[in-house]
Amino acid sequence: MSRPRRDRTPIYRDWTLLQLAALALALDQLTKFVVRQTLEWHYSWPAYGFFRFTHVQNTGSAFGLFQGNNIPLLIVSLVGVAVLAYIYRTQERPGLLMRTSIALMLGGALGNLVDRIWQGHVTDFIDIGPWPVFNLADSSIVVGLAILAWVLVLNRDQAPPTEPEPAGASAYAACPICDGAMISLPNGARCADCGVRERILG
Repeated sequence: MSRPRRDRTPIYRDWTLLQLAALALALDQLTKFVVRQTLEWHYSWPAYGFFRFTHVQNTGSAFGLFQGNNIPLLIVSLVGVAVLAYIYRTQERPGLLMRTSIALMLGGALGNLVDRIWQGHVTDFIDIGPWPVFNLADSSIVVGLAILAWVLVLNRDQAPPTEPEPAGASAYAACPICDGAMISLPNGARCADCGVRERILG
């Protein structure tokens, strides 16, 4: 007995992913607006210390690399957004971690893309020790990449089933709570993302 097939949800209809991406985008734009309104260009607050807010206008990529390439990097950002949509489309059942990863990277990429279109540069302001000045969009992209790498490692290390699934092992093709993948157990199934269990009765 095979599980019911679940059609892929297009990325523009994945409301959880879109809401998280919108939240990352909104926080990024809000913090940049506050910095532009309250801190003059090239000034830092406080003036000294390991952690400061420093207003920087970045015409390069994340963390100040490739300065003076705003137009090429704008095109790269658009390509990056398309690649994220493609990665989502290639997943038959993207789990919660995968969707969170794509949402964070999408929100961060759009945050810096908005800056490049409307400002001609990206506003950076988080200044920690010797590290190049960055912003919330950069952080969102890096965290999203780290989660994606973790998900790919988990998928690679997950051994394929050696025996066919018993009939009725799970009534769901995906978790009814978070939409993650269900892992077969001797007496039911468990969600790989949120851990919810489903038992076989009878």
